Amino acid sequence: MEFVVASHNRKKIGEMDAILGALGISFLPLPQGAPEPVEDGAAFEENALIKARAACAFTGKPAVADDSGLCVDALGGAPGIYSARYCEGSDSDRNAFLLENLAAVPDGGRQAQFVSAVACVFPSGEALVVRGECAGEIVRSPQGEGGFGYDPLFYVAEYGCTFAQLPAEVKNRISHRARALQKMKQALGEYYAEQ
Repeated sequence: MEFVVASHNRKKIGEMDAILGALGISFLPLPQGAPEPVEDGAAFEENALIKARAACAFTGKPAVADDSGLCVDALGGAPGIYSARYCEGSDSDRNAFLLENLAAVPDGGRQAQFVSAVACVFPSGEALVVRGECAGEIVRSPQGEGGFGYDPLFYVAEYGCTFAQLPAEVKNRISHRARALQKMKQALGEYYAEQ
């Protein structure tokens, strides 16, 4: 059974395949020329559904999409769904901007969650949506060379380091996306058991 992933990101496709492939699903990247949907949802779940519906409509195949970001309590949940567009520039520019916005927030008040919503849409119009979260806190300066995005700022107390300092296999097991994909694996298993 083939599903299309609403992404051209090979790492994301590989991560989905590693967790969901056990269900006998093979994953294809979104074909070139697919229209970019407008992600105008107010929540991660809505944006994941928008992307999955667009990919399904374009290909006629079941589609999987995710939308994820960082939610910082002291910033009222920002950057949230705007994590990738929090400010112009690179990941390090966004990290610097986040640290600027948290400069006056004391240690102990810098709690945050990485959130990932994963949606699966079928040609019939049926949809499954799940959410995974990973709790941590924002450190005062980037730490670690691994990962991407906000990983150098996201400290996980259980492991005593940032996401960027974790071995990739550990991060890929405990991350918000891994948790959401595990939930999607269960949801898809139940969905197919009922068919």
